[in-house]
Amino acid sequence: MVATDLFAGRATLSRSLRLLGQFRFEQTDPDRFYGALAADTAALVGDLWTGTTGAAPAGVRVLDVGGGPGYFATAFTDAGMRYIGVEPDPREMHAAVPRTHRLQGSFVRASGMRLPFADGSVDVCLSSNVAEHVPEPWRLGEEMLRVTRPGGLAILSYTVWLGPFGGHEMGLTHYLGGRRAADRYTRRHGHRPKNDYGSSLFAVSAAAGLDWARGTGTLVAAFPRYHPRWAWGLVKLPGLREFAVSNLVLVLRPL
Repeated sequence: MVATDLFAGRATLSRSLRLLGQFRFEQTDPDRFYGALAADTAALVGDLWTGTTGAAPAGVRVLDVGGGPGYFATAFTDAGMRYIGVEPDPREMHAAVPRTHRLQGSFVRASGMRLPFADGSVDVCLSSNVAEHVPEPWRLGEEMLRVTRPGGLAILSYTVWLGPFGGHEMGLTHYLGGRRAADRYTRRHGHRPKNDYGSSLFAVSAAAGLDWARGTGTLVAAFPRYHPRWAWGLVKLPGLREFAVSNLVLVLRPL
């Protein structure tokens, strides 16, 4: 079985539209938005694990780098996986625990650039939408590979800068340039954006991620996270993929 076979069956147009519709609730109803995203992410990881190993994900130890509050912990625990969340910002860690669930899993305050875990100590290391927020994204990737055991999975998913969501809350103004967009946001709202270009948001391309992943010798799959299966071929088109692949998933299997 190919690693992505199971998830490919789930990657339908209706799923893409459903997730896209949830994005408008990120600020007004975080339980709804993050709950849906967390459930979809747990399904993604479970499918990739089964597609790669042929085994069910029950009992698999998942280290989630930058997992934030407890939405992902709940989704992974409900799916039968053992969850460990890593978050450097205590404000994010306690920002919005789901109101309808008790906090589950384990949490560690630490940086993804220097994970306090032994080599090969987890089955899956996940990073969802973190790489674009650190100045050295591939150092994060190397740390993920280090702590993942041989035969396990490192799954790095990030927002591509030139895609429509690259500017985060700055919207499409990031096409004017990152610093210009951040300054424009500040003038309009009276404060710097949470995802401030050059400090908490960086321009990460699809090409750079693919080059790094291929160089590790462990890449088994790369695909657009939120696109239907018939659009996955966009990853193979240099130039166009920078604009059309809004979020790139790199699946790596340590040797």
